[in-house]
This record gives sequence, C-alpha cells and structure tokens, in this order.
Amino acid sequence: MNALTGDSNVELSAMGDLFEDNLASSLDLLKTKMPEKVNVPPKRRLVGFDAYQQVIDSDVDVVLLTTPPGFRPQHLKAAIEDGKHAFVGITTAIDAPGVHSVLTSSKLADQKGLAIVSRFCWRCHYGARAALEKIRNGAIGEIRAIYATYYTSGLRHKYHSERTPQMTDLEWQIRDWYSYLWLSDDLTLVLAGRHSVDKMSWWLDDEMPTAAVAVGGRVFPADGNTYDNGFVVYEYANGIRGFLGCRTHDGCYTSNLDYIIGTKGTCAVGHNPVIDGEVRWRYKGFQKSKHQIEHDELFASIRAGKPINDGTRMAHTNLMAIMGRMAAYTGKKVTWKEAFHSQQRLVPEKMDWNTKVEQLPLAMSGLTTLT
Repeated sequence: MNALTGDSNVELSAMGDLFEDNLASSLDLLKTKMPEKVNVPPKRRLVGFDAYQQVIDSDVDVVLLTTPPGFRPQHLKAAIEDGKHAFVGITTAIDAPGVHSVLTSSKLADQKGLAIVSRFCWRCHYGARAALEKIRNGAIGEIRAIYATYYTSGLRHKYHSERTPQMTDLEWQIRDWYSYLWLSDDLTLVLAGRHSVDKMSWWLDDEMPTAAVAVGGRVFPADGNTYDNGFVVYEYANGIRGFLGCRTHDGCYTSNLDYIIGTKGTCAVGHNPVIDGEVRWRYKGFQKSKHQIEHDELFASIRAGKPINDGTRMAHTNLMAIMGRMAAYTGKKVTWKEAFHSQQRLVPEKMDWNTKVEQLPLAMSGLTTLT
C-alpha cells in the first residue's frame, strides 16, 4: 500500500510467495483497497521457492523484499544483478556471510545506478530528523551515552492458525518463522531491536561500535530457538556506551524510545522528540507516516536519477545487531572484527521442500561457542 501510494504513476504487476494462500489473501486486500493500481493477472501470481526470481525476471522496475529475513541476501542479490531497484525489509541479513553478500550487492547497485532503500523507517520520521539537527547543532552538548528501548508485547507467533497434519517441519517453520533462528535471526534482540540499533548508529554519525557485551534468555517456552529478552551494551572507541534493552513479553511495561544523553542535556526520541537541559525543545512540526515517507523518497530518487542506496549502511547496522545477539548467546565480549569475520552460516544456500534444516539448540550463555 505504501509503495502504491508513493508515486502517482506506479502499479503492482507481479507477486511471488512460497504459499499460494498468502499470495491470494494479500492480492485480494490490495485489489479491494486500490483496484486501479493492481494489475496482477494469474500468469504473474508466482508461487514456490523460485517465485522471487520469476518476479524479478518479469517486466518490473522495483521489487519489495518482504519475506522472512533469512532469505533476504539471496533475494537482494538476484534483484540487483537483474537491474531492479529494491525496497528491503529491516533485517537485511541474519549472519555474517549474509552481511557480506549485502555489501557486495550494495557496491553493484552503485555501479548500476540502482536504489536500495532500507525499511529502517525512523530515519524518515520528521520529528527524529528535526531532533538530529538540534543535536548536531549542539543542543545537548557532546553525546556521552545512548539508552534505546524496545520493550513490547509478545511476538511468539507469526502464523495465527493451527498446524495441520499435512505440514512438514520446514513448511511450519517458514509459516511461523518468528521463533526460528535461521529465519528471523533473533526476533527480540535482532529483528525488534534492530530499529533501535539503527537509530543508535544514526545519532553517532554511523560510527560502528568496537565490541558488545550482552545478557539475555527465554522466559516463555516456544517451538524455536531464540530469546525473548536481552540487554546489550555497545562499546565505542571514544568511550561512549550504547545500551539496548529488548523484551517481547505480554503484560509488561512497554517502551520504544531513545534517550540520547549529552553533556548539556538529554534528548528523548519517540513520536514527538523532546530535549531537556540548557536547551528546552519539543517537536511540534508536520507529521506524516514514516512508512509512507520512505516509499515517497524511494520513488522520487529514482525519478530524479539519483537513486538512494542504503545498502552499506544497513548491512553495517545489521551486523551491529548480530554482534549483540552473538554476545548474548555466548556470554562473551564480541568484537566488531569477530562478528565481521564469523563463519557461522544459519541459512542453507539452496532450498527446496526436501531440505532438512538443522535446528541449533537454544543458546546458553557461557556454554554456546562463538563461531
């Protein structure tokens, strides 16, 4: 819907999904909402593990990559190699090999003049942009620490129907992918917390941390092998510390804020950012959905011949989140170099319905090894 509203002269012309029922329900909804912009005949309703490639090979200009995150590097690589602009869901990769693939795709996009726009939507929030300008102009002095929160309700199930006897383990995991490491990375520490990590990087001019130390675990049982709470401390070369608190539990305190702590004041960034200290300020300007703005700017950049390429930045932010997850899972201090050169590959390189995915046991801090 955001993409179809992002430009006056766009239409949806092809869709791909692993599951026909998912595709049909999405298509029906879009046709109901914006029938004049939906033109997806049966031959361009593509299903199966190769559906992404068939969509990319069709006569499209822009692809939206919104599958479970484990597939993202493969899909982005195919899109850029085929000369398509790409809008990319927030988790760009779930392991270091995937991050390296995204970095390669980003370089190729630069060479081909293609857009890669990340769904790190807070960078498109007008209030957050205004707060950043205030911070850059010295409103809170020198930044000394950042505390980012992503405390939200439970995220234990993506699929809201019961598993049928006909579903294989592979089909069930992909349909209900939230709790499976190879599909989501860690939903709490990495997928949910990644927005906060990206903002933390934004406030610090995209300087990457040198190391991370973390704690975490799972309180509520789930079929998969990911945590439902965690706390990461990011260490920077200049002595700054970034603190990320994440929790996905029902019935608990919720918060999605950044507290940027400076030598002259503090800026709290939510939907209406506030600065307290020597300077007192509250954002009262124009509001528009950040999810819409990112699509508006994607299409405008393509029309202007100056395509936005977030690829390298979003790959680094993703690795920063992965580094925090590695620290929580192992109980070790994990350096940027160790995370960058990790050989752990969580996603099979080739898949079909006969693929057997080995499920790693739930990580135990102090026992799980760093790979």
